[in-house]
Amino acid sequence: MSHQSDLISTDIDAYLAQHEKKELLRLLTCGSVDDGKSTLIGRLLHDSKMIYEDQLAAITEASVKSGTTGKAVDLALLVDGLQAEREQGITIDVAYRYFSTAKRKFIIADTPGHEQYTRNMATGASTCDLAVILIDARHGVQVQTRRHSMIASLLGLKHIIVAVNKMDLVAYDEGVYKQIKNDYLNFITKLDHIDITCIPISALTGENVVNPSPAMPWYDNPPLLPILESIEIANDRNLKDLRFPIQYVNRPDPNFRGYCGTMAAGIIRKGDPITVLPAGKTSAVKSIISYAGELDQAFPPMAITLTLDDEIDISRGDMITRPTDQPSISYTFTAHIVWMTEQTLMVGKQYYIKLATRTATGAIAKIHHRIDVNSLAKSATNELHLNEIGYCDITLNMAVVFDPYRLCKGTGAFIIIDRLSNATVGAGMIMGVVDDADIQPVSMDERIARYGQQAFTAWLVGANNLQTAQEIERQLFDSGHVCIVLNQADIDVNIEKISPLFNQAGLICLCCVAHAPKETHNNSAIFQCATESANDILRQISGKAQLR
Repeated sequence: MSHQSDLISTDIDAYLAQHEKKELLRLLTCGSVDDGKSTLIGRLLHDSKMIYEDQLAAITEASVKSGTTGKAVDLALLVDGLQAEREQGITIDVAYRYFSTAKRKFIIADTPGHEQYTRNMATGASTCDLAVILIDARHGVQVQTRRHSMIASLLGLKHIIVAVNKMDLVAYDEGVYKQIKNDYLNFITKLDHIDITCIPISALTGENVVNPSPAMPWYDNPPLLPILESIEIANDRNLKDLRFPIQYVNRPDPNFRGYCGTMAAGIIRKGDPITVLPAGKTSAVKSIISYAGELDQAFPPMAITLTLDDEIDISRGDMITRPTDQPSISYTFTAHIVWMTEQTLMVGKQYYIKLATRTATGAIAKIHHRIDVNSLAKSATNELHLNEIGYCDITLNMAVVFDPYRLCKGTGAFIIIDRLSNATVGAGMIMGVVDDADIQPVSMDERIARYGQQAFTAWLVGANNLQTAQEIERQLFDSGHVCIVLNQADIDVNIEKISPLFNQAGLICLCCVAHAPKETHNNSAIFQCATESANDILRQISGKAQLR
């Protein structure tokens, strides 16, 4: 099961050419804490002879220090590279490892099991074709097992291998394996269709990892590695709908203009007619250029440069498609969102939304429901907390080009970025365009969430009230709030009649009047500018308008 070949010693060029043509499978290991993810990867690397002698010597020495496996070598140390990971015996960061066999090349992402690092698991899964979900045979299906399975489903992984690990600690009991298998299948059938394969293993001892296990004669299917070598992934990619997001316009001299990017879906050939979105301009492919020279065609996930027959205005964030299979173009879409930070997602708050190569400002306009990762039950909510998953409406400040995530990952996935810290706080998978029937009038609660304030009217009475109002307006504006100054001396209409209209829009009204109104409503107050300073009035407004 090794990557070794006789060609290495006889014809290295032929070996490299053969190796280059092998299909690449990207997979991740995930599951709950201490289910043996790192140990499994270490076992695969060890048994496929992909560990160098100096690496093996180093982890043998480190195993003595950690003392987690007695006299045996702790293969988990191959991927737990951070000092904190080795001290605690856990995975924190996503570790990527490469290995190959005679049939296929592999890139494995070892992802953390701890709940607080769920965002790292989602990051690792976003580029994978397959997930290996480990389950400790002693503990069965856990909350994090379900959460990782659901995220894998949302991210469009079509293949999941359920590895019931540590069978050696339950005396290789077939009944234990079957119970865990049934529990997991009862849960996963509630999600979208996924190809599920279950296998009992012991990563520590190598049972059913590379070779069949004599300790489990009741399991008569292939071990893990032969399954990884043979599982079909070629048909998982969308080669029908052309999607080429423009990442960079290459203009090295006046005689060349190329459009660079990575193929997200479809096949493109020289001479093909194309449409550039969102502008809708049309042209045809003049040439396809890669690092190896000109090509006749390109497909995912190739990085290429296109030149066109016509000089048309194309910039970063635009997308090249076929005239006959167009994606959606809209300011709004629905999506599943995985929230990845301890700061609560707030409806109406402005974030950066990065979709393919386009970045726009937008907000979560509505959360339809939150999904319970244990029961998959849906519950109403106005916010999402760390590691929660919700089905939401997103509204942007510009029209963007997108597809449902199931159709094309590259144009259906996005990340949510905090505008102040520039940290990635969420990830989303687009479901489709918002149905017109679902569009509701803007509510006062939405205005409060957007502006961070309650609508309020401050009646400023007396001398210098306009100057006081302008000082308050400046401080409110600089702190991100929305207000308006209404001066009765400059307006013919009675501002007692028009100020409620601004309140209905969620604004704070600073009304400068010579005399206090006879009646005031609940969200208003009278201030005497002759006796109260601008700062004193602002402090009272902050409390009454509940400024955030």
